Amino acid sequence: MRVLIVDDSTYIRSSLRTLLSENGFEVVGEAKNGEMAIDMTLELKPDVITLDNILPDMTGLDVLKTINTDDFNSYVIMISAVGQQSAIVEAMERGAKHYLVKPFDDSELVGILKGLDEES
Repeated sequence: MRVLIVDDSTYIRSSLRTLLSENGFEVVGEAKNGEMAIDMTLELKPDVITLDNILPDMTGLDVLKTINTDDFNSYVIMISAVGQQSAIVEAMERGAKHYLVKPFDDSELVGILKGLDEES
């Protein structure tokens, strides 16, 4: 399973890369802002995108709105410190499949991904 990590924090990107790699997932790219996330999504066509909601140039919701087209097939997991119900609902309406609030339990993310892996 090919994963694109989107987060403005170098530490979070590094932690996610390590966690995912150690659990058998292929990290195909890392984006530190929304513009990079959109470009990399279109170029790499990852199976899964972990997407922070607070990015320096736009929100994760804006990224979702931009990339959520008919030919968009990536499974989006929002991972954000923003845990308001309204943000979660809007993310799901825009195409996110899961929403994890930071700090989250690593096993929860791995469980979601392993569940996807078993479905395919």
